[in-house]
Amino acid sequence: MKRSAGILLFRRREQLEVLLGHMGGPFWARKDAGAWSVPKGEYTEDETPEAAARREFEEELGLPVPEGELVPLGEAKGSGKVITVWALEGDLDPEAVVPGTFELEWPPKSGQRKTFPEVDRVGWFSVEEASAKIVSAQRPFLERLTAR
Repeated sequence: MKRSAGILLFRRREQLEVLLGHMGGPFWARKDAGAWSVPKGEYTEDETPEAAARREFEEELGLPVPEGELVPLGEAKGSGKVITVWALEGDLDPEAVVPGTFELEWPPKSGQRKTFPEVDRVGWFSVEEASAKIVSAQRPFLERLTAR
């Protein structure tokens, strides 16, 4: 089974807010509910989950991981993979994000390769808003964060 790891950045305002990225590429372009994700990505056995989470945060957002203690939120299963996530209290400006990119044959079977951003926008959301936007398999991480 494939494995991925990520970091759920949060901050305290009038209410708890979390940072999510809207998945880039043509499949997600017109979707909102269920199309946002914790910055995360796949890793192999030669990398620790925590190292992968830090690397993927930087690759997806183009920004360094903020200083602070990573708090484990455990694992969840979704889309044929096991996802491991840590919470980290910190702040960043969504306007400063410079997303990484990926290539995809688009349109399908056209033979043309196009480059798309890994995330096409990033935003801060209350946990309630985030719960409606996040991929359903990642919703347990929001619940675990608020339980802490």
